This record gives sequence, structure tokens and C-alpha cells, in this order.
Amino acid sequence: MPARPRIALLIESSRAYGRGLLHGIAQYARVHGHWAIYQQERALDDPAPQWIESWRGDGVIARFENPRLISAVRKLKIPAVDVRGLHDLPDIPLVETDDRQIVHLAIDHLRERGFERIAYCGFAGANYSERRLKYLRQQLEKLKLPIHVYPQGTATLRTETVEIETGALLYDEAIAQWLASLPKPIGLLACNDIRGQQVLNAARDAGIAVPEEIAVIGVDNDEVVCDLSDPSLTSVEPDTHRIGYMAATVLDQLMRGQRKGEHKTFVTPTGVVTRQSTDILAIADRDVAAAVRFIRQHATEDISVDDVLEQVPMSRSTLERRFARLIGHTPKAEILRVRLDRVKRLLAETDYSLAAIASMTGFKHAEYLSTVFKQKTGQTPGQFRAEGK
Repeated sequence: MPARPRIALLIESSRAYGRGLLHGIAQYARVHGHWAIYQQERALDDPAPQWIESWRGDGVIARFENPRLISAVRKLKIPAVDVRGLHDLPDIPLVETDDRQIVHLAIDHLRERGFERIAYCGFAGANYSERRLKYLRQQLEKLKLPIHVYPQGTATLRTETVEIETGALLYDEAIAQWLASLPKPIGLLACNDIRGQQVLNAARDAGIAVPEEIAVIGVDNDEVVCDLSDPSLTSVEPDTHRIGYMAATVLDQLMRGQRKGEHKTFVTPTGVVTRQSTDILAIADRDVAAAVRFIRQHATEDISVDDVLEQVPMSRSTLERRFARLIGHTPKAEILRVRLDRVKRLLAETDYSLAAIASMTGFKHAEYLSTVFKQKTGQTPGQFRAEGK
């Protein structure tokens, strides 16, 4: 092997998953590889770049999405590693996320919030979607829990992932009708974040409350997609950094003639990143669910419990009793919790002054916000912001 191997990275930079892989590979190269990296901006379904035909390299790590890319890399006759898992490639080792664990984490997350009904919405013909559905069926069968699956017909497995995902944008109405037919409350696993965002759009169109009636969790933790979703999308986060690092390790071993062990390596996901789409306990009481929804939508507008009571047909004492039984604290405490969560996010993600944050989160004065924040968190807002940087 040359002193400075030439490595081609045929991995999309258009998605968070691909960028995570690239970060992991970069870390390995800095510490162990001393590699000359050949990489350009690309999308998941792009063919092999033209320069690869005459390129003289020593190794390739690729997301093998289509047969043309597989053929182009095989012609190079150099070691390669797959970080996609779409095709069965007996001559190319695979390093990929563990979909069985993805499903396990999603089920645990929804059940911890009280959801015993589980639904699944995937992409017909997408291999990762079909695989996650298979594992979901298996795990729910062991738990003796029912599953509700979005009807996908009998589509055969296809390789045009981007085409499949884009085409699904046309079927929001069909998803909305299916969501309306589901028993409530219910937890729903979407096969990835793109599908999760589509489900949230359909739920909004159908007037279905998220997360009170349907709690939605996606996969990949693509922060842009999750934060652009309304409400923001909870997601299972695969350990793409470690997948990239492990793929680089495998490639290094192949180039040195030292590779032994399993042909396929599956990496455990890091966990669930909770956002608004599952941030609730399953509530069968529709009045309390409506109260919670109103609070979470309007808490930062300086509302009071009296404003909540205007939304539900019950007395203050009845609301507080039923709220405490189902949520574990009072409506007033929930209003404050939602406000402080928003304060924490603004402190962590912006440079806004405390006065501006107070105004944006329903506190009349920065001094009062500071006092309440210290009482509830044990830190001043300034200490919290400094710790997060």
C-alpha cells in the first residue's frame, strides 16, 4: 500500500446521514489513515462521477445506490466498502446501521409515553422501509401488540430511493384518510424523517392533533427535516459517525490485506432525539388532550389557566384534578414547563438578550424570568447558556 493512499468517497453530502458518514471517515483519516481524499458534492442517486473511470486510486467507500455505480467501482479492481446496504454485494463488505435496534428504540420510546397501539408508514419498494416494517412486525408480535400499516400495495423492491420518496409527496390525502381511520391515541413509526414530515403534514390537513392523538417518530435525525416539520419531529438517531469510522477501518484493513471477520457490520443507533411530535403521554381524555394542545401551542403568549378553561367544557377544579391524574402536575405547571423549555432552546441556539427572550416566551420582565429559571433549574440563564457553548 502506498504511503499516502488515494481514497474515493462516493457518499451524498445532500443528506444528514451522508454527512455524518463523511465526518466519521474524516476522523479515522486524521488519526490513522493519512489518506488523500477524493470527494465531491453529490446526491444519493447520482451515478459514478466521470473522473472515476480514469482515476488511479487505492480504495473506495460508497453508498451503492444503483447498479451503474457498482459496475464503475468494480471496474477499478480495488478494495471497496458499502455503507448503503441496498444491494447484496458478496465481494464488497457492508457497514450499516442496525435496523432491528432502530425499531426497538422507537417502540420503547412510544410505549414509555403510554402508547400501546402502534402504526407504521413507509415507502413501498424501499428496502430499508420494508426491512424496518419486518422487524416492527416481529417485535410487536412478541409483545402481543397490534400493528396498523399504511397500505402500500404489492410493490416490488426498487432502487430509486429519491424517486420513491419524491413520488410519495403526491399522496398526502390518502395518508390523511388512513390516519383519520386509525384508533386514537396511537404511536406511529415513519420509515425515515422524510416520511415522518409527510405524515405530519397529512395529520395537520386532516385536523388530527399531534402528539395528543397521534405521536410520530421518524428515523435518521436529519435536523433540518425534523426542525422544519410542524410540530418538530422526534427521530431515532443512527450513529453515522461511527458507521463512517468503522467503514474506514474496514477499508484500511482491506488495503493492507489484513481484513478478517464478518462480511457485514451493523452499528447500534445512538438513541432517540425527542421533539414535539412525541412530547406527551398518551391521553385518551379528549378534553385534557385539548387543554395540553392549547398550552403547548400558546404558552409563550402569556396565557393563564383561565385561557385554557375557555377551550374545554369543565370547571377549573375538574380540569386541575383530571390534568394532575393524567399528566402528573397542574395546568399552571405545564404552562411554565413549556415556557422554560422554549427559554432553554433560545439560550442554547441564539444570542438574544435575556430581555428579548423574556418577551418571546411570555415573561413580563427579564428579572422575573431569571428568578424563575434559577428556582427551576438551579442555574441562572447566563450559566445555562455558558455551559451549552
